[in-house]
Amino acid sequence: MVTDPIADFLTRIRNAQMAGHRLVEIPASNLKKRITEILYDQGYILKYKFEDDKKQGTIRIALKYDSQTKQPAIHALERISRPGLRTYAKPGDFKRVINGLGIAIVSTSKGVMTDKQAKSQNVGGEVLCSIY
Repeated sequence: MVTDPIADFLTRIRNAQMAGHRLVEIPASNLKKRITEILYDQGYILKYKFEDDKKQGTIRIALKYDSQTKQPAIHALERISRPGLRTYAKPGDFKRVINGLGIAIVSTSKGVMTDKQAKSQNVGGEVLCSIY
């Protein structure tokens, strides 16, 4: 049993990239699906597919690598808010990830979005993770 599904999601992606895999399969949830869509929209993954079976379903993610250097597009995935220590931020208090080059994923009252989208919509929330 996984006590922190977001950390498991990030660790599976991190481990697959370190092993040089092209695809990674992750058990699905609505929050993980939204995080996957954000990663795709921001250009961190190549493509994704939601496969629905009778139970939970899976997310298949095609990881993105640089064609010349074979380096992954995601350099670091970091879990910010944990079950033991939740981290919340107001719209003006979002910390910039790598001086604005990375993104933070925030769970707000208007849904899961990037820190830049949350700041533009003037909503705060729980800072789930940072990616660069």
